[in-house]
Amino acid sequence: MKPLYLLFFLVSQMVSSQTDSSLYGIIENISAQRIESDVRTLANFETRNTFSDTVSNNRGIGAARRWIKSEFDLISKECNNCLNVFYQKDFVTKKDGDRIPKDAWIVNVVAVQKGTKNPNRYIIMTGDIDSRNSDTMDFTNDAPGANDNATGMAGAIEAARVLSKYKFENSIIYLGLSGEEQGLYGGKGFAEFAKKNNWEIIGVLNNDMIGNIEGVDGVIDNRTFRIFSEPTPVTETEKERKARRSYGGEVDGNSRQLARYILKQSLTYMPEMNPMMVYRLDRFGRGGHHRPFNDLGYAGVRIMEAHENYNRQHQNTRVENGIKYGDVIEGVNFEYAKKLTAVNAIVLAALAHSPSEPKNVLIGGIVAPNTKLKWEKPEDDSIVGYKIYWRLTTSPQWENSRFVGDVDAFQLNGIVIDNYYFGVASVSKNGHESMVVFPKDIIRE
Repeated sequence: MKPLYLLFFLVSQMVSSQTDSSLYGIIENISAQRIESDVRTLANFETRNTFSDTVSNNRGIGAARRWIKSEFDLISKECNNCLNVFYQKDFVTKKDGDRIPKDAWIVNVVAVQKGTKNPNRYIIMTGDIDSRNSDTMDFTNDAPGANDNATGMAGAIEAARVLSKYKFENSIIYLGLSGEEQGLYGGKGFAEFAKKNNWEIIGVLNNDMIGNIEGVDGVIDNRTFRIFSEPTPVTETEKERKARRSYGGEVDGNSRQLARYILKQSLTYMPEMNPMMVYRLDRFGRGGHHRPFNDLGYAGVRIMEAHENYNRQHQNTRVENGIKYGDVIEGVNFEYAKKLTAVNAIVLAALAHSPSEPKNVLIGGIVAPNTKLKWEKPEDDSIVGYKIYWRLTTSPQWENSRFVGDVDAFQLNGIVIDNYYFGVASVSKNGHESMVVFPKDIIRE
C-alpha cells in the first residue's frame, strides 16, 4: 500500500503545482509589431461595413476578408498546411432586420487547426471583420474601425501565427465574423453551422475591442481587461431550472466557468494583468458576437478592454469643439492589444490541450457533515484523475481544490454542503485541466 500511496501523493503534487512552460513561450512570441501592421492594414481599407464594396481590392469589406483569408493561407503554408481555411456565408435580406440596408452575403473567414486526438472538439477565438461609423446604415463613407474591431481580428490572426507552430489534442478555430454591427449575423450563421456539423465546442472567446487604454472617464489603464459572461445557459431545461432554484448555481453556467478558467490562466501565467470578471452577458444594453453561440447553449465570453472611449466608437471621423471623434489608429495601444492577444493564446492552448470534462456530475450531503460528489468518466485515456473544487456561495472564484485521483466518486469529510458550491474538473497527464463542471442534480441513494 505504501508504494501506491506514495505514487498517488506524487501525482497529486505534480498535478496541483505544475505549469506548462510552453505557455510562457507562447506569450513571448506574440508580437505587438505584427498586430500593429495588421490593424493598420485593416483600417486602411477605409470602411469594412458589412454592405460596403466587395469588388475593390483596396476598399471595403470584400478586400478586407480576402486579405484576412490570404493571411490565414500564408500561415497555413508556413506550418505545412496545418490550417483548413475557408469562407462560411449566409444570405440576408432587408426583411431580416432593420439594420440591413440591402440584400447581401454575410461572409465569415475561418481557419481551423485540427487537433491530433480530438479533432471534433473545438475552442474558438473570434474577431469581427466589419466596422461602422455614426450611421450603421451608411455603407459608403469611411469607417476605419481601428479598435472596433480591427484589434480583435488582428489578435485572432496573430494567435494563429503563434499557435500554428504547436500541436494540440483538440482543434482551434481562428474566426473572422461579419455582420456584427447589423445584428450579430455572422456569429449566428457560424454557430448554426457548427451545430449542424455536430461540432463539440469547448468555448468561444469573442474579442471585441482589445486596444484602447484611455477611457472616456479619464482613466488610463494598460493592464485591466474585462471578461463578460452570462450566468446560466438560456437553453437550460425546466428540470434544470427547478433544480437550480433548490440547489443553487445561479452563477455557475458553462460560460461563467469559461470566464473563471480565463481568469485563472491569466493570473497563473500573466500575473501582471488584472482580469476583471463582469457578471453580465455583455455591456449594459449592448451585444457581442459570443451571444449567438450562447443562444445555442455553447460556452462563450466577451474579452475586451476595461475602459472604453465612446468618442472613438461608432463615430464619423471629425473634430467638434476641440474633441476628436472617430475610430482611428491613434486610439490603439498595440502593446495592450498584444497582452490581450497573449491572454487569448494561452487560454486557447490550455483548452486545446485539455481533457474531456466529467459527465453527469451529481452531488449529495443533505443533513450530513460531509459532501459527496459522483460523476461519469469520459472516454479519454489522457485523464490521470479528477480535481474537486469548492468555494463559499458568495465567492466569485473557486477558492479550494483537491486532486482525488482516477475515481468516479469522492467524499469531502468535514465539508458541509450547505455552505459551499462545488464542481469537478478532469486532469490530464500533461497537467492541463478541463473547465469545472457544476453538479446539475443530487445523488439519489
